[in-house]
Amino acid sequence: MFHEVKKSIQWGEETLTLETGKVARQADGSVIATLGETSVMANVTFAKEPKPGQDFFPLTVHYQEKYYAAGKVPGGFFKREARPSEKETLTARLIDRPCRPLFVPGFKHEVLVMCTVLSHDLVNEPDIVAMIAASAALTISGVPFMGPIGAARVGFSGGKYVLNPAVDDLQGLRNNPDQRLDLVVAGTKDAVMMVESEAYELSEAEMLGAVKFGHEAMQPVIDLIISLAEMAAKEPFDFTPPDYSELYGKVKAAGEAQMRAAFAIKDKQERTNAISAARDAIKAALSEEDLADANLGSAFKKLESSILRGDIISGGARIDGRDTKTVRPIVSEVGLLPRTHGSSLFTRGETQALVVTTLGTGEDEQIIDALHGNFRSNFLLHYNFPPYSVGEVGRVGSPGRREIGHGKLAWRALQAVLPPATDFPYTIRIVSEITESNGSSSMATVCGSSLSMMDAGVPLKAPVAGVAMGLILEDDGKWAVLTDILGDEDHLGDMDFKVAGTESGITSLQMDIKVAGITPAIMEQALAQAKDGRMHILGEMAKALTEGRSEFSAHAPRIETMQIPTDKIREVIGSGGKVIREIVETSGAKVDINDDGIIKIASANAEAIKKAYDMIYSIVAEPEEGRIYTGKVVKLVDFGAFVNFFGKRDGLVHVSQIANKRLTHPSEVLKEGQEVKVKLLGFDDRGKVRLGMKMVDQETGAEIVEKKNEEDAEA
Repeated sequence: MFHEVKKSIQWGEETLTLETGKVARQADGSVIATLGETSVMANVTFAKEPKPGQDFFPLTVHYQEKYYAAGKVPGGFFKREARPSEKETLTARLIDRPCRPLFVPGFKHEVLVMCTVLSHDLVNEPDIVAMIAASAALTISGVPFMGPIGAARVGFSGGKYVLNPAVDDLQGLRNNPDQRLDLVVAGTKDAVMMVESEAYELSEAEMLGAVKFGHEAMQPVIDLIISLAEMAAKEPFDFTPPDYSELYGKVKAAGEAQMRAAFAIKDKQERTNAISAARDAIKAALSEEDLADANLGSAFKKLESSILRGDIISGGARIDGRDTKTVRPIVSEVGLLPRTHGSSLFTRGETQALVVTTLGTGEDEQIIDALHGNFRSNFLLHYNFPPYSVGEVGRVGSPGRREIGHGKLAWRALQAVLPPATDFPYTIRIVSEITESNGSSSMATVCGSSLSMMDAGVPLKAPVAGVAMGLILEDDGKWAVLTDILGDEDHLGDMDFKVAGTESGITSLQMDIKVAGITPAIMEQALAQAKDGRMHILGEMAKALTEGRSEFSAHAPRIETMQIPTDKIREVIGSGGKVIREIVETSGAKVDINDDGIIKIASANAEAIKKAYDMIYSIVAEPEEGRIYTGKVVKLVDFGAFVNFFGKRDGLVHVSQIANKRLTHPSEVLKEGQEVKVKLLGFDDRGKVRLGMKMVDQETGAEIVEKKNEEDAEA
């Protein structure tokens, strides 16, 4: 018999409701969370038996935004939600990252979490609602999950923290100086598990305050989930963590000395080969029964972890010989590629990013079809992580969740320093090719992207650098924060804490924890060390470039903008786009016009830009009385000549105004197609243009002043 349960609280300015037992009743755990009028359904199912030989925890999280939730029909030919969007992929990661560490160690049953946006009020972001729904569904499902977690979004406006700012407040932070932060924090009742943020040069104290504010604000949510679970939770799944202490003892006895010697090697590839050889030696000493044990991988990881972590906690050097605060050697280079608009090669130790910037026009902006409406983005950053970067052979395909997540982190870090689109009307696309990796390639991407954009001539507000921090946290309470972590320190440590920013402040903070949360003291220490590391890296980057170049690459487009009255837009475009196509074909420049009357003219050829500009100007501008123009005779009649003098504007030069002598017919001095200089004398009662020639020097275009008039003026 199914039992419906519904719980609500007032959370910030909205009502948060959790309900279960009515929908998706065959799932192990199903919860619909509603904040305002934004509703997300989270469903959890898990396998009751692990797959034979399963040596990792197979957790899969999906997040889906259904267009019907906002009363929209999907775009595209098929009119159906298809592959996950970038937003959906990033939100799935937001849910996965704080939940994964809270499953009981050793649990290797397959778990599926599916979150579906059912309703979106265009005010409350569904990602926070999805995190809460997923936490509640896991908590009541009976799966061995040591939650629940809560989540909150934090803004920073007017010097005050804001809980769950509205969608409109967060759209385009770059154009909203009042809103300086978009931070998502998740955690348990006692500690913070995950942070993801985009900031506009906030201080370390302000960022730490935002995390604390968010953690405090989520406590009522955690209590709400617990109260729901007290009435609706299923019986806990009967699971006992595997005891592989005996197997670990055998592994340690068989190869601790060789493994310790391998970790003493400073070069990554040599160390990797030595660790692999040590593993092979240990396996050779084990029985077939031990080799078949699904916990063998856990035993190996525990041995490697104890060696790496023990040396650091005891005050010894890290595996590459550094202390806890030293950044690896850095080499920054720019302008490597001759045909690109901007390029850089950023190398930090054994991590290297080749970053290329391309400048485009308005046509190159990305059109994003989102639940809250379509919008354009003129800043794109794509991150690629090929197998060769870590010396491996692997399948190469479309970007995975890791590539999308790392690229978005770098994108967020650089937003704060980009010039306004009104001052720099280019679409900026950055591609980061990770050519070597041994720790924090996303932060190398931030540094390389900053240099690459400056090499392309992008006038950044300030250079941005990033650094990844790690953590070793032992059961006895001892801990150490590590600056600029290696791949092994990330894999075997307890925290991945990435901070990017300028000299003035933080622009992005991302944190993932592999243990049950960290304390404010640890986070404060990590932020302090990260600031020192960031300042050092900025100093090393400055050896290559400190600001955007004053000149663009010869291969980059130039863009000139002009503003026209909105009632002239139709004239520039023409019927069916005829006029604007003619301008593009004749000039060779790209022309983009928006609804506000702002026109962007782009070309690598300055003459093409000028030609297009003049053609548009002649359409939208009005001729000025008393001004001299160069025109072309288009028709001769008995009483004068019609001259095309201003775009498509024609005017009449009366036969009496052609020359300083009497003419019986204009053809005595003019012929059709002849170029002449004319002065705009005025307009008649019907608005027709009156032009004159005889008062203009046809050679110089200067107005003729009769000598007699000059003498009279002198008298």
